[in-house]
Parts: sequence; C-alpha cells; structure tokens
Amino acid sequence: MKVCCLSGAAQGLRLWSLACSLVVLGAAAQAAEVRLRIMETTDLHMNLLSYDYYQDKPTDQYGLARTVSLIKAARAEVPNSLLFDNGDLLQGNPMGDYVAKVKPLKDGETHPAYRVMNQLGYDAANIGNHEFNFGLEFLQRSLKGANFPYVNSNVYWQDKTGAEAKHAFTPYVLLDRNFVDQQGRSHTLKVGVIGFVPPQIMQWDKGHLDGKVLVHDVITTARKYVPLMRAQGAQLVIAIPHAGFEKGPVAQFSENAVGPLTEVEGVDAVLFGHAHAEFPSKAFAEHPKVNLKRGTINGVPAVMPGRWGDHLGVIDLTLDNTSGSWKVVDSKASIRPIYDRTSRKPVVTADAMVEQTVGDVHAATLAYVRDKVAFTSVPIYSYFALVGDDPSVQIVSNAQIAYVRRAMQGTDYEKYPVLSAAAPFKTGGRQGWDYYTDIPAGPLAIKHVADLYVYPNTLKAMLLTGADVKEWIEMSAGQFNQINPQGAVQQPVLNEVFRSFNFDTLDGVTYEFDLTQPARYDPNGKLVAPAAHRVKNLSYQGQAIQPDAKFIVATNNYRAFGGGNFPGLDASKVVLEAPEENRQVLIEYLRMSDMLTANKQVNPTADGNWRITPVPGVRMTFLSAAAAQRYLPNHPKVRLIKDNGDGSALFEIAP
Repeated sequence: MKVCCLSGAAQGLRLWSLACSLVVLGAAAQAAEVRLRIMETTDLHMNLLSYDYYQDKPTDQYGLARTVSLIKAARAEVPNSLLFDNGDLLQGNPMGDYVAKVKPLKDGETHPAYRVMNQLGYDAANIGNHEFNFGLEFLQRSLKGANFPYVNSNVYWQDKTGAEAKHAFTPYVLLDRNFVDQQGRSHTLKVGVIGFVPPQIMQWDKGHLDGKVLVHDVITTARKYVPLMRAQGAQLVIAIPHAGFEKGPVAQFSENAVGPLTEVEGVDAVLFGHAHAEFPSKAFAEHPKVNLKRGTINGVPAVMPGRWGDHLGVIDLTLDNTSGSWKVVDSKASIRPIYDRTSRKPVVTADAMVEQTVGDVHAATLAYVRDKVAFTSVPIYSYFALVGDDPSVQIVSNAQIAYVRRAMQGTDYEKYPVLSAAAPFKTGGRQGWDYYTDIPAGPLAIKHVADLYVYPNTLKAMLLTGADVKEWIEMSAGQFNQINPQGAVQQPVLNEVFRSFNFDTLDGVTYEFDLTQPARYDPNGKLVAPAAHRVKNLSYQGQAIQPDAKFIVATNNYRAFGGGNFPGLDASKVVLEAPEENRQVLIEYLRMSDMLTANKQVNPTADGNWRITPVPGVRMTFLSAAAAQRYLPNHPKVRLIKDNGDGSALFEIAP
C-alpha cells in the first residue's frame, strides 16, 4: 500500500484552493436577483375622475379613477413595486380652477389630488411646469398635503445678496425600500429619485416667478447631482424629468432634454412626460438610439404614459448583486391603456375610491361650471379651426380686442389699431378625436368658457410693428405642410408635429397662406427658410400693411413672454399687463354682449379674415373628428372624403 505524502507547499496550495472555493460558494449563496416594477403617472391635469367637465358628461377615455385600477392590477402581479408621478397635476380642468380660484385651498386643507394620491401610496413625485400656473404660494400650500416627497433639482430661490442660491424644493431623495428576491429573501436598497422641470417656466409664468426663482439647465444639474446621489449610497437612480424627447440635437436649457438625460452616467431609468405622448410607441420609431421593443433610449429604460391618466407607465427591472453591488441587468418598459382605441371600449372600470374621496369637490365643480353666462345663437365648434377662420377662436379674439381697446383709452397707445392673437386649443390629434370644442346653440355656461379657453393665462398686449405682425403669422404658418403643385393630386395639409396652441391667428387684419412656399420657421422658432414667405396680402382695412406701421396686439402671458419661441416677441414689447385671466375677459365680454344685443344672444360667427390659397390641381386633405360632418353645410369649402370608422374622418379643402 502506497501512502502519498504532500509537501508543505502542496498542502498550502490545496488549503488556499479550498478557501477560494468556499469564498466563491459563499458569494454565490449570497448573490441575489431582485425584480422591481416601477410605475408612473404623468400630466394628470386634475383629471381625477373620468369626467369631461367641458361636455358635462362621464368619459371612459381618461381619468385617474381608471388608472387606479391599472395600478392595483400591476402591483398584484409582482412582489416589488414603486409608484411615481411626473407632474402637471394641479392645473388643467375646471376642478383645478375651482380649488385654486373659485374656492381657494386654505392652509391646513388637503388638495383633492392628494386626498386620492395619498391613499395610493405614491413613493415620490416631480413638479411639472403647470404646477406654477397658480403661483408659488398656492403650489407650496398644496404640496403640504402630499404624504410623499416631492423632488425638483433645477429651481432655485433668487438671492440678490450674492449668497449661494438655495433650492426652492428638495432636489432629490434617497428612499430606503425593502425588496424580496427570487428566493424570498429580503434586501434593503437605497433608491435615488431626482426631478426636473423645463427652464422655460421663467417665460411661461414670468408674472409668478420673475424675481423670485431662477432655473438651471436640466443636464448640467443632472451631471452635478447624480454622482452625488451615488456617492451617498444610491444603488438605483430614477430620473423624473418633466420633459419631452426630441429627435434632433438638444441645446442647453432645452425644454425637452430626455435624450441627453439618458446619457448621464448613473441614471438607471427615466420616467418622462410633458409632451402628452406615449413611449414606447411607433411615434418614436425614427428617433435615434431607441429600442421600442425593450422601451429604451440609449439603452436606458424609459417610459411616458400619455396624459390625463389614459395610460400607466411600467418599467420592469431585473437587479443583480453578483458583482458585489446592485446593477440593472435586464429591463422592459411598456404602457398600459385604460381604453382600447381599436375596439373603442374601456379596458378597466373606474375605482370607486376616487369618487368617494373627492365627490364633494366634484359636485361643487359641477355647480360652478353650470353657471350661465350668456346665450349663443349659433353652435361654437373647433373641428375646422386649423384650416379656416373659426368661431371658437373668433369669440376669444373679439373679447380680447374689446378689453384692450377700453384699456388703451386715455393712454399714448389709444391711437394705434388693436389686433388680437388667439389659437385653437382643442383640435383632436394626439389628444384624441373627442378633443374638440362643440358647444350647441343656447345657454353658455362657465364650462363652455373653460372649453373655449382651457389655460389660466392672463391677458397681455404688445406694441408691435407691421413687420413683427407678419413674422408672427409666418411662425404660425408652420402649422401647414408644404404643398407641391406638381406633386400628388391628394396632399395632407396639416403638419402633425406643430402644436395647435401655437397656431395663432391674428384678427383685425386680413391675409392668406401660400403653402407652395416652405415654412419660414421650424416648430421651435428657428429661421430655416429665409427666402420663404407664406403670408400673402396682409392688409389692415383694405390697405397693405407697411413694415413700420404700429399695432397693439392682444395676446396672453405665455406668448408675450416668449412661449412658443415666436420671432420678435418678448417682455420688452408688452405695454399692458392685465390682472384678469383671458377666460375672465371672455366671461365679461359674453355677459356684456348678452345684455346689449337686441335678442339677448351672442353671435360668434367667424369673420373669415384669413384663408389658405387654393393650389390648382391639388386636393389639400386633413383629418378631423367624424362628428364634424354635421357642420359641413356651414362650410361650403370643406368636403368629406371618408369616414374612417375610428372617430376620425378625412376631409379636403375645396378650391
């Protein structure tokens, strides 16, 4: 029998190998995989209930009450989940107006939105740009009612003493959360959450924010704080920008900084919004570095769940700590709808909790919006507002002109003609084929005024030259595609990228659009075709407008302070800052008109001061709601081509 004796060195090597094996086995035993679901709501705009206050009827196409059903179902499917809101929560419909303006929220009261959201157990939320619409004091009072943290990293108090600027809100939070791995073991992870708002709030809400706060660039701020969050122990970083996703290069201080934000090292997931769009979806198929199947941008999982609670955003992450630290090793982002657009049926029912929680405010809001203002002798609708002068825009312009003329009396500006700029706000498109103004002849109530003017803007007036006026309309002309006279017989006329709230039409002058010309400006206000001039025959009282002529133009604070990046428009040209909201100006105009007219009725019929010049041999087509067909007898220049059967119809502009 042979006995093998190991040398001391060999024994040492064997013991070392055994120890290494034990270490590896120990590490393997401790390695874990955690699957985490992140959910997002965004741009709820106070649509807590599935109710259309403008039409004064229930709806099954939006409302947090239905999203709650999706949230509860999504939570039940997994052991680990987090829930976040992206912002634009407190403003957007008559209930929001009621709480902010009609019966203002008092100190110590809980805002209706937080009555609901507190019960849902949100983990954190971001502040959107529309949160500032009612002023900082209202925002701060409202946020006190949230039982979850709010984050914003790029808004600072303005300190004129030279001291270091302080954050106006909590820039980020580190949440300690217990998650269960695939073997049922519990792990505590530190989840970092950081929020951002568009820097453009300083333009859009200048009256509320100027001299009080300042805003830093989103990406610069992210590069500063994400590494700090990691250094403070964040094992997962979730960025919540209230921003959209642009296709091309993104400049500093961009409104839509999601693309470069996904390139900031250390960001694990992005929950975005603001654009009221849906990601992942085919609408983003041509955007760079996008994987629609996985729902990633630059390899980072990202989601944007539409608006008004019509979708729930879901990101499923797989986290693994085999390397010694938690890392995202797999992900999938998706959006879940509350409504099936193909079958045109709801997917889920409304959760009763919401109405039980805010039913009192809902009832008070209904009483408010049903208050009569005037009578209209004809229907007011916006189905054709993008292709011809429109009654829903006309009545707003009439009110603005009347107000500014009175305000200019006895001033140095009384001698100048008064014009009005107004845009159609409800024009379907990405908001759905039900998103149009459609007010029948008869009583006009507050709900109808809110339907005509959906934003809490305030009235402003600017002193401009004839050249300024022309460029203003040229910018609006970006609403249209270029028409090729030698091209196809049938060509779409509307540019789907252009936002209809930037399609200002100017009343008090007459003009035409020559769409054989390219757009002079792109949708961001950049001069892209210096030689192009779509605006033709621009006249005032039958006379061609000279470049140096002067006009007073009524508009709103958003446009006057640079919103939409219209050329030549900024605060330096504002000569009237009215305290009244444009909606209130409209209400008073309607009441006065109702009293002064012989038949006690308002007639908002459009005066036809602008038109699209026909292109011989080309049928210019556009989509609108199928419901628009009943008004075709009022529009001899519009013809139906096809009812698409999905709530939309294809029309053409007759030559």
